[in-house]
This record gives sequence, C-alpha cells and structure tokens, in this order.
Amino acid sequence: MAFDLDEKLGDGRVGFFTDTSICIGCKACEVACKEWNAVPEDGLTFTGMSYDNTGGLSADTWRHVAFIEQRRPLGHQEPGVGGIDFRWLMASDVCKHCTHAACLDVCPTGSLFRTEFGTVVVQEDICNGCGYCVPACPFGVIGKRESSGTAAKCTMCYDRLGAGEEPACAKTCPTDSIQFGNLEELRERATRRLEQVREAGVASARLYGHDTGDGVGGTGAFFLLLDEPEVYGLPPDPVVTTRDLPSMWRHAGVAALALIAGVAAAAWRRRS
Repeated sequence: MAFDLDEKLGDGRVGFFTDTSICIGCKACEVACKEWNAVPEDGLTFTGMSYDNTGGLSADTWRHVAFIEQRRPLGHQEPGVGGIDFRWLMASDVCKHCTHAACLDVCPTGSLFRTEFGTVVVQEDICNGCGYCVPACPFGVIGKRESSGTAAKCTMCYDRLGAGEEPACAKTCPTDSIQFGNLEELRERATRRLEQVREAGVASARLYGHDTGDGVGGTGAFFLLLDEPEVYGLPPDPVVTTRDLPSMWRHAGVAALALIAGVAAAAWRRRS
C-alpha cells in the first residue's frame, strides 16, 4: 500500500498551492502545460454552456481551468452586473499527487512511480494499457490516450524539477494563482491566505487537500476554494480506493482456508 510521504521525505516534498481567489481564467497554464509536455490537442470544442472548452482532466488535458458562474456576491465586492449579485469562480485543476496514491497500488508494471520529489509520474513507455489506474483514482485524473492506449497525466514537469526549474504552469501563471514550492511552506502560506480571504468577507472559502489526515493523506496539489468542492467538480471527501485491500485479502485468505479445510474433511469422510 502507498505510504505517508510526509514522514519519508520530510522537507524534500514539493507541490502546488492553487489559490483560486486570484485565478483570472486566462488558461495560460493549460497552454504552457501542453507546449512543454507535448500533450496532444484535445478538440477545443466549445460546449455553448461555458467558456470552458476542455471540460475536465484527461490523458490529453493535464491542467483544466474551470469556469463557474454564480448569482451571489464575492465578499465585499460590488457585483457590477446590472445590480445583480454575481461572481465567476475560476480554478485550475490538476493531478493531486496524493500521499496515499491508489494508482501506484494497482499498477502491475511499475509504470507509475513515486519520484524523489514526492510526485507521482507515469512512464508511458512501460505502461501496458491495462487501465487499472483510471478507476482507482478518486479524483478522476488519469485517462488513456486513444492513439496509444497508454495512461497519461500531470508529471508536475518532472524533467524541469530535475533541472531546478519550477513546473511550466506555475512559471506561466500571470497572477501567481498557481504557486509551486516546498509543500510544508505552501501549507503554511495557504493557511495565512485563507484567513485573509475570509477577512475580506468570503466566509465560504476553504482549503481542499490541505489536511494530511484526510482519506488520501493530504495531497501534493491542494487548493483554496471559494465554495464547496462539489461546485468545482471535486469529491467532498476523497478516500484512497485501495484502502480496504488488506482486509479484503485477509477475508479472502480466511475463506480460501475454510474451503480447503472443507474439501479435505469431505475427502477424509469418503475414505473412512
């Protein structure tokens, strides 16, 4: 089973803190991610319901900027839309690089591995296309490419990290909504930022993925949200999907032993 990386890596783990309160929806992160990682174009089909033309994370969308319109004010700000209370929530979503990563638990080839930075990376040249990681992810991050049949997702620009550079999305973000760095320092920064946002009148603000005691042990990419996680298409209480595997194997083992004992007893009765 996946282990608690905070204990293993200590100060060596890095991550993302995405402050959605200052995201302007420019999609520069999406473009930078695709350009640096050579992620294929994914259709760019407008739904007619939103300015969001990617829809969600997938094998060909490693950064996804969500656009959410709400008829309510944003803190103490004036709405400025004909006197109607209005706010537009924007958030750049990405792989969470979980502390307890189910995708690692189920990968049979070792294609998915944990890096020295605490991030989770897919090696597409080792992936056999089994797809076990796709339903294992509680956030629906991983997908399979139609062209190759292999799994793909955000690597947190592993090649850039090895060269001492920050990920392309964080480097490109014009408002510093996507912040990269030491994970513990980011958590402290996020706590201070949450207090500022709440003092500005946004009582619904909260941190998501910040708590190391949650169902995935905290995430390596966490967020400051201005509303419930469900509003952004995020699960409210994510749990590592392989959590119950040990107990399931124990029960299966006990059942197998009981079956063998029953067969042996039946065979002994026939002989006697």
